Amino acid sequence: MTEETIATGETDLARHAEKMAKKKAARDKIMATKTGEKGLIIVHTGKGKGKSSAAFGMIFRHIAHGKKCAVVQFIKGAMSTGERDLILKHFSDLCEFHTMGEGFTWETQDKARDIAMAKAAWEKAKELIRDPANSMVLLDEVNIAIRYDYIDLADVLEFLATEKPPMTHVVLTGRNAKDELIELADLVTEMELVKHPFRSGIKAQIGVEY
Repeated sequence: MTEETIATGETDLARHAEKMAKKKAARDKIMATKTGEKGLIIVHTGKGKGKSSAAFGMIFRHIAHGKKCAVVQFIKGAMSTGERDLILKHFSDLCEFHTMGEGFTWETQDKARDIAMAKAAWEKAKELIRDPANSMVLLDEVNIAIRYDYIDLADVLEFLATEKPPMTHVVLTGRNAKDELIELADLVTEMELVKHPFRSGIKAQIGVEY
């Protein structure tokens, strides 16, 4: 390696360090203005995989920090899942877990029962959200129940806007989230489907989907 090559490399490193220092200073200036805290309304929607998985990631973060939280599953429930089994076995003191659904309508084939279960799930969700001990409440697949009018969108919006405690986070998952809910939310993520193994004949697999 020649002296010229070494000098060029040192110059590049110095430029990089200067650039990163400027970027850090700008970032620190922005972060210094972000001082507020509030309980967030968080929506995970879209056709892609990962809506519930990401939501449970936040639930496990709460558990790891010793914060009380709760889960209400509006649709899923016909089969055991890893996250439910883990929470019920090891973390039930920190996280209440209520599986209120019995599967999708094409599985139960009983719309009246599905509606009744969804309404019961929403009542349980409101009870858990009102409880100031809960720092986060996950409403898993609630967007599906809203989409099919199993529970009233207006009731959900009004409750979140007027009764949710100021520091309680509420996470709502499921595809086809209503525009009004997206407008109300503080944080919205849309999972985009690019590829999915199901289209290639691969079934849902343990540790990936459940």
